[in-house]
Amino acid sequence: MIVSFHPIYEGDHHRLCAGRDPDAEDLAAIKRATAVILPQGCRASLYRAATQYCKRVFPNYAARFAYPGKQGQSRLFQQAKVPHPQSFCYPDTATFFRQHPTGGSPVSPPAVFKLDWGGEGDGVFPIMHDRDMTAVLKRLQEFETTGQKGFILQQWIPAGARSLRVVVTGHQLHSYWRVMPSDSPLIASLSKGGAIDRTSDHHLIAAAEAATRAFCRHTGINLAGFDFLFSTDPTVADPATPLFLEINYFFGRRGLGGSAVYYQRLLHAIDHWLANDNAALQPTGSESIA
Repeated sequence: MIVSFHPIYEGDHHRLCAGRDPDAEDLAAIKRATAVILPQGCRASLYRAATQYCKRVFPNYAARFAYPGKQGQSRLFQQAKVPHPQSFCYPDTATFFRQHPTGGSPVSPPAVFKLDWGGEGDGVFPIMHDRDMTAVLKRLQEFETTGQKGFILQQWIPAGARSLRVVVTGHQLHSYWRVMPSDSPLIASLSKGGAIDRTSDHHLIAAAEAATRAFCRHTGINLAGFDFLFSTDPTVADPATPLFLEINYFFGRRGLGGSAVYYQRLLHAIDHWLANDNAALQPTGSESIA
């Protein structure tokens, strides 16, 4: 019996668990299931219950909950030994000021300040001057009064005002560039005014997709949007090396062709996963749905 908590995929038994922890009826259904399909917005409690009582769960969110937030992703990149921008993690501003009493950044400007939460360009601030660091820290201290804490300081990578998004949907990959105006200091993001480019530099796309496939085999991730940078620094030894920037477990769909196309891909991926068991852990490359 296939039990689905996803609003789009029905399965044999359909349940919704949005905004709450699983109850006794949810647990009973999971225990009877041969496979469980979860929504992207599932809580850690639902994921843990599903994986505790059922051997087959889609998507695989083990890395998402074991390495939460941008700080968790930075640790995961380090442990997986994949290329990524140099990053410094801080659980709160108090820790930062204990380590850096003058308030100076351990990364010389330009640098990138990222709140531990948020996605699609939200909570990301360019640090072009020391005064920018002071202003962002003050803003974060205001956030901390509401319980939101944690940030990373990251090396600025000159990347030609663009980043590559590689979306993993089960066994499928779909990739596109997000390109900002050339004078923009913002990280490339469609929500921040970036444009979509699907045709440039196929050799770089192929390199990022190969890195994504290897990373997914290592971590089990089978539903996420990976962001990559390629350095345009002329002193870099290999400018074709994809740098892992972020993993987005919630991601925009405009670059995929909209929600209807995305859900078509997702349904196809779930059916493929159900038919092929662990095949979803090894995405096969950019492809369209027939």
